Amino acid sequence: MGFFGGLYEFKGYRQPVLVSSVDGVGTKLKIASALARHDTVGIDIVNHCVNDILTCGAEPLFFLDYIAMGKLMPEQVETIAQGLAQACREVGCALIGGETAEMPGLYAEEDYDLAGFIIGVVEKEKLILGKTIGIGDTIIGLPSSGLHTNGYSLVRKLFGADQSVLNTRYPELGRTLGEELLEPHRCYLHQLKPLLPFIKGMAHITGGGLIDNVPRILPQGVAAKFDSRAWTVPPIFQLIQKRGNVAQNEMYHVFNMGIGMALICSPGDAGQLTRALPEAEVIGEVIKQVGEARVGIE
Repeated sequence: MGFFGGLYEFKGYRQPVLVSSVDGVGTKLKIASALARHDTVGIDIVNHCVNDILTCGAEPLFFLDYIAMGKLMPEQVETIAQGLAQACREVGCALIGGETAEMPGLYAEEDYDLAGFIIGVVEKEKLILGKTIGIGDTIIGLPSSGLHTNGYSLVRKLFGADQSVLNTRYPELGRTLGEELLEPHRCYLHQLKPLLPFIKGMAHITGGGLIDNVPRILPQGVAAKFDSRAWTVPPIFQLIQKRGNVAQNEMYHVFNMGIGMALICSPGDAGQLTRALPEAEVIGEVIKQVGEARVGIE
């Protein structure tokens, strides 16, 4: 039936707290359009939104999408929707609705935008809000799968978005630039769900990098100190920095630099978490805040 709203019933919670998030894929869509490859961007937005609500300890319930374009191209929309559906299935999230808008004059014929909206749930007593984070706590990093969905405007400025450029193979990447840039945003739900009781706080490292995102979960009076030697920065970031002669601080402000999710836990729980997460590395610690800075990267 053609209802005007999506319906979802959930059960089994004593004190459910709904957690929501909305975001877009951003100018990564320009890379997808240049390569006429639209099968990954739906995965990007679902995983991005799932990671956002996961930082509060929430599991996804349902997802809605919004696709706007200059000219409706059914095959392109179908390909995008297949990515959305695939990602939702993988995290047990219902794709209950969406909107497709054709807006000539606002978008060029070949342009489109993609946004996603997610609702998740967590028991009130299991909310992860970072309130118990304290001096001496350990910061653990989980690797990203590349740029995820941030920094693409700078990348396009440095490299351009022509097919010839994107189809150039770089030995350090082991594939073409376009393949690297379209690598889907990684989802951390299945890895972290069984470990949530041991985590005091989580930061999804998106736009703003470690510098802007980690302070969002820190209580007053503490700061995060990172050791950049504790993890290997993927070659794509080194390539970008070299190409544009980008300052180190700017790189850490724009990009995730290989860390997709930062976890904060008690030192006593760090070993258990790193054993359960083979790719994880201890990348820093929580220290007393001195001055205005909330993050330091050495």
